[in-house]
Amino acid sequence: MDALDLSRWQFGITTVYHFIFVPITIGLSALVAGLQTAWVRTGKETYLRATRFWGKLFLINFAIGVVTGIVQEFQFGMNWSAYSRFVGDIFGAPLAIEGLLAFFLESTFLGLWIFGWDRLPKRVHLATIWIASIGTMMSAYFILAANSWMQHPVGWTMGDGRAELTSIGAVLTNSTTLVTFPHTITACFLTAGALLLAVSAWHLRRGNQDDVFRPSLRLGAWVVLIAGLGVLITGDLQARVMTEQQPMKMAAAEALYENTSSASFSIFTVGSLDGSEELYSVRIPSLLSFMATGSPSGEVEGINDLQASYQQEYGEGDYVPNVPVTYWSFRLMIGFGALAMVIAAAALWFTRGTRSPRSRWLWIAAVGTVAMPLLSNSFGWIFTEMGRQPWTVFGLFKTAESGSPSVSTGEAATGLIVLTVLYGILAVIEIGLFLKYASAGAPVIAPETDEADKPLAFAY
Repeated sequence: MDALDLSRWQFGITTVYHFIFVPITIGLSALVAGLQTAWVRTGKETYLRATRFWGKLFLINFAIGVVTGIVQEFQFGMNWSAYSRFVGDIFGAPLAIEGLLAFFLESTFLGLWIFGWDRLPKRVHLATIWIASIGTMMSAYFILAANSWMQHPVGWTMGDGRAELTSIGAVLTNSTTLVTFPHTITACFLTAGALLLAVSAWHLRRGNQDDVFRPSLRLGAWVVLIAGLGVLITGDLQARVMTEQQPMKMAAAEALYENTSSASFSIFTVGSLDGSEELYSVRIPSLLSFMATGSPSGEVEGINDLQASYQQEYGEGDYVPNVPVTYWSFRLMIGFGALAMVIAAAALWFTRGTRSPRSRWLWIAAVGTVAMPLLSNSFGWIFTEMGRQPWTVFGLFKTAESGSPSVSTGEAATGLIVLTVLYGILAVIEIGLFLKYASAGAPVIAPETDEADKPLAFAY
């Protein structure tokens, strides 16, 4: 592998790792805010204990997410300087707004929430977690706006060999952003709901704190189901926009080589190693045409015709992404998300009323639900980025031109090894902290005392 390949592996590893924490942070912040709202409105201690328990896990996840996210932006300057020069005028704008507005908002009000327990009035304190949650969603919007510009460049002009911003409004209202944001946010809620379901199932299996974890399990399961439906609907809208803007990505997602009307969707396919020949397949008739065009009889462009048209438009070259990776990442994204929804539906059914499942395997499946959305999110990101190749900015700038010319293969390999080891250490710390506090259970709330008798201590 050369320096470019190593840089791509480094960016892929660090981004997939970082993207484990982002959806949990966004989804869990809103669920914790919802539980605290229930406590403020009803005064029930169960909601307060649940708020403090899930709030502690949220803070651990948020801290590791911030640490791993900082590395992301350094990589643009270190390994992708040519890309940074080309898009810096545009890419920097939404990222700057994200840092100055969204991240400032979420970190400031999260700090007030952490240190504001028993110091701020209840409703003011409640407002801090809601504002922090809104900040996490705003942060997601601006980062997705930057990424969407790479998928569908708008609001720019070419000047002195680099893209220059002509309309920040066009960048922030990019049609790609408008369909990607709701899809990502619903996936975040699905991820956080699965976390509630899994941790609650672990405690209920052991008979721990039924008053806290039974409602949490059912809340998590309902969130997984509702958010999952949202993911399906928004994913359908996103597929049509993607087909319009990047038809090669949709063709590669199905390994469809020829233009086809009433195209079927293959649930499972065994093909040749280069992906060009199909040996065995299980298919749903007309589904791909419906996903791509909104019509069961619509025509979906194939890889061969698109390759020919791209060569005419952009010049000689290979414009076909890695078909096996794109094909399977698309299915694994859908499959793991659907599996989480099935387990959530089963959890709701078997815990209805005061019932408790007796099957050991059902409990194991419920605990394992936490991994399903995380895998689905990761494969979704891999599909989105790999399906755009060979472009970093679609139609404008190729990945082969984007690396840092001064970075040698040895330097790129060193960076890859150092960051992989560092992230491995962070993974051990994260898992250790998470298991320690998740297994400790919900805290016991001490009875209120006179203000003068309260010990001076932080909430966490």
